[in-house]
Amino acid sequence: MQHLQQLVIEAIETSQFPETPSNLYDPIRYILTLGGKRVRPVLTLMAAELFGMQEMDEIIPAAKAVEFFHNFSLIHDDLMDKAPLRRGKTTVHEKWDANIAILSGDGLLVKAYEEISKCNPIYLPATLKILSKVAMEVCEGQQLDMDYESRDSLTMPEYLEMIRLKTSVLLGGALQLGAILSGADEQQQQLIYDFGENVGLAFQLQDDILDAYGDPDTFGKIVGGDIMINKKTFLLVKLMAVISDDDKTVLQGLLDTSIETAPSKVTDMLALYEKYEIKIAADELKDIYTQRAFEKMEALNVPNDRKEALLVLANNLLVRQQ
Repeated sequence: MQHLQQLVIEAIETSQFPETPSNLYDPIRYILTLGGKRVRPVLTLMAAELFGMQEMDEIIPAAKAVEFFHNFSLIHDDLMDKAPLRRGKTTVHEKWDANIAILSGDGLLVKAYEEISKCNPIYLPATLKILSKVAMEVCEGQQLDMDYESRDSLTMPEYLEMIRLKTSVLLGGALQLGAILSGADEQQQQLIYDFGENVGLAFQLQDDILDAYGDPDTFGKIVGGDIMINKKTFLLVKLMAVISDDDKTVLQGLLDTSIETAPSKVTDMLALYEKYEIKIAADELKDIYTQRAFEKMEALNVPNDRKEALLVLANNLLVRQQ
């Protein structure tokens, strides 16, 4: 995996953008230098390698397209969420302004399609179809996330569909692009897509769990941050679904307070999670999606030794502590 990660890093870092107008291209250069694990573009290369592709130069444009699209979504998500920081650095809309964030994000989206256009023309219709499908679904997921912020309650199917769209489809799509460009048939493409989507769902559930139960020394974010802002994670949605009428008043009281007025808000919410075994339910569902992912990988018609790298990566993502 490391050699593929290095290929992605070099491809991103050597990407060329015009100098002017600087307020359009400087934010693009800036967001792309903030780093991150580059998991999504690496998945594109790993899928191609899984299906026997050896010429990674043919896959790099698709990997860059995935990373450019991902960063487009981050710029716009940060703006909509009014987030001040991204990976510990000032977000684009804070460093420049909202209008610049909108345009530079749009520019990255255009650049994503420009990169896809460089792929093997034999596969261009299929790659364009997948990128467009995933891009639209990610937008749908973000809209649902915003819609749900103003709702008092949320069903579990609604929550799971939202995180599937917002997080998981891009992992699946990144893998499917690599499969397409390596000549995999449609059945194999679907299996690798399903693998990625299920890993993505398990990954988001793990993120929800870590936010409430992670080690403050390793998590990388404030533990309990989602509780502080009443974010509708799996934990809260599940609690709302199973809580008794007597405890609903307690829960509503916690949701109506802030950490400033109620310093014990996080510990009190964790006590409710403990009472209703919410973490156990989250772990169980995460394990179900993890098992589904591994079943899809098992069904792939490729030698088992080629599967090893993706299985190791999936395990690293799903047992992480940060």
